[in-house]
Amino acid sequence: MQKKKLTSYPKEKINILFLENISDVAVQQFAKNGYKSVRKINAAMSEADLIKEIKNVHLLGIRSKTNITSNVLQAATKLQAIGCFCIGVNQVDLKKATASGVAVFNAPYSNTRSVAELVIGSSIMLIRKITDKNKAAHDGIWLKDASGSHELRGKTLGIVGYGNIGSQVSVLAESLGMKVIFHDTETKLPLGNAVSCKTLKELLQQSDIVTLHVPELKTTKNLINKTNLRYFKKGAVLINYARGEVVDLKSLRTSLLSSALSGAAVDVFPVEPEKNGDVFTTVLQGLPNVILTPHIGGSTQEAQVNIGIDVSNKLFNYLEKGTSIGSHTVPALALPPQEGAHRILHIHYNRPGVLSQINTMLSKNNINILGQYLKTNEDIGYVVLDVDMHLSKNAAELLKKVKQTIKVRLLY
Repeated sequence: MQKKKLTSYPKEKINILFLENISDVAVQQFAKNGYKSVRKINAAMSEADLIKEIKNVHLLGIRSKTNITSNVLQAATKLQAIGCFCIGVNQVDLKKATASGVAVFNAPYSNTRSVAELVIGSSIMLIRKITDKNKAAHDGIWLKDASGSHELRGKTLGIVGYGNIGSQVSVLAESLGMKVIFHDTETKLPLGNAVSCKTLKELLQQSDIVTLHVPELKTTKNLINKTNLRYFKKGAVLINYARGEVVDLKSLRTSLLSSALSGAAVDVFPVEPEKNGDVFTTVLQGLPNVILTPHIGGSTQEAQVNIGIDVSNKLFNYLEKGTSIGSHTVPALALPPQEGAHRILHIHYNRPGVLSQINTMLSKNNINILGQYLKTNEDIGYVVLDVDMHLSKNAAELLKKVKQTIKVRLLY
């Protein structure tokens, strides 16, 4: 029978906090692995409330509504890692998390299929003007009319941002007989028969349907603005399942009212309610042939299960093995387990000579290093050390004295 591995910190004492109704799969994953102190809250938390709650938390799980600010991280003295159970990490102050030695993980691929399917579904609804006919039927009006209704087959889909989601939309669209063009700031290998456009203007001028799949950056804020809306084909359709700041909604409203665009589907907004049931307003409400949804592009049961498994596994690997693959803050590093050794994690500011200090200090105290790996990014360095198991506690205390140290953890 295999001997149970001793850890430097008993699992039952590791406090885990999940916010925003994270999938029960994640809770079950931790419970199966022996973690007893798991608290789940269905809503997001304000900065003030989170500052009160986080001081004894070792692992934090969030989605897109909880903002992890510098003040929150300052109060999180025991925090080892943050799991963002969603695609993005823009809700976390990554600079402060990096300086604090807190690993930040997410699930960039787990809900791509859910979003891609909804893009295709919305495209069909809009190009057939189903929203108008649906409303008329609910209002008791029989609107059997083919004018302005079209098939997707043979139409051109323009994809802005050819990443994980954009490329999957591309494959689905081609299977329906669409011509696919795309524009990305980076060179991307086309899938199928998709064709790259050199400029956004070129893409907008050719597309019957434009779908956005770009991150929220300074360069993408109001990417679809009054000027770019003029380049759209007459009667084109716009779909935004990316980020709320990417589209100037007032200009979009003007284009829809003037029939320059024939329809739109918007799932993300510059300001969104914090919880279900809150009042929501947008300038697009009440417009014909417009689909408005409450940020549910990736919200399917399958996607939430996949995200729960993906992020949980990344947190396990970091907490129990020191593996930081997929982290946005701690340099990506993976070292195989070393038999007969104890593992120490050392996070430090990326300055010349730190590794030399570590090796010199351990050598002077006759502590043998059985395995060692260093990875750095622009701001910090991450060292995983396997040392003689009889001397590991002494080694961990010595490493805390190394200049530029941010965090030291005796893993096992």
